[in-house]
Amino acid sequence: MIKSMTGFSKNEARENGVNISVEIKSLNGRYLEINCKIPKSLMHKEFEIRDMIKSSISRGNIFVNMNLETDLAMKQNLINEDAAIEYFKALKRLKKKLFIKEPVKFDELLSFSGYFFTKENGNNSENEWKVAKKAVAEALKNLDRMRLNEGSQIIKDVQSRIKNITRVVDKVEKLGLKKIPDERERLRQRVAMLFDSDEIDEHRIQMELVLLADKLDISEECVRLRSHIKFFFDTLKANEPVGRKLNFLIQEMNREINTIGSKANDTEIAHLVVETKEELERIREQIQNIE
Repeated sequence: MIKSMTGFSKNEARENGVNISVEIKSLNGRYLEINCKIPKSLMHKEFEIRDMIKSSISRGNIFVNMNLETDLAMKQNLINEDAAIEYFKALKRLKKKLFIKEPVKFDELLSFSGYFFTKENGNNSENEWKVAKKAVAEALKNLDRMRLNEGSQIIKDVQSRIKNITRVVDKVEKLGLKKIPDERERLRQRVAMLFDSDEIDEHRIQMELVLLADKLDISEECVRLRSHIKFFFDTLKANEPVGRKLNFLIQEMNREINTIGSKANDTEIAHLVVETKEELERIREQIQNIE
């Protein structure tokens, strides 16, 4: 299925006094780049979080923001109360020596919390990771649904434009075939004017026409365009990321339509070439957002 590279998802998971919220935002990118902002207590699990993302997303700029909240009852079990009291007394003594009258505030004490919070026990750490993993997995599922939905909307637009290009190619090819007899007669008239006679060397004209036909013939370009279009539609059915492949096919279509424009010395064909190039540019802009 075709997926967009842009999307946003938010999910929360709660268990055993641990609440974790995860936000994942994805943007366009040539390669997969993951930026994680996670709590310190889960920093050692960052590589596992990245692996979870890699299993779901192959390309784009991914931003992960994770917040952890723990119930007060659990936090109280982690506080070294004796150490906290000693730091409180030390702050009081320091204020007294500096002649600061204001009492010690709780926020001031918390600035030293790293010294009197005990290390989390293994069970709590594992519980946090269990909840975090659940939150990330659910957020990735939601993000995937959003990317699939947006991808389907992009493809509907792209398919419509490609079908329009197919109709234009048919029209261009018919105009190209019609142009050869007209050019043949135009060449005959030019040769007659040069020699001021109706008795013209037919063999010489045929040779000139062969050269002219080769210069004007756009059938090969039209055949290749149709081949690229067919491959484009087949690629849309693939169950894998196809953004890069589609972008390459658009480049190839552009190359063929440019060749047609340079070969066909015809105003109507020139207008159709411009129309096709505009459609290809719109498609190119759309598929830049496809994974």
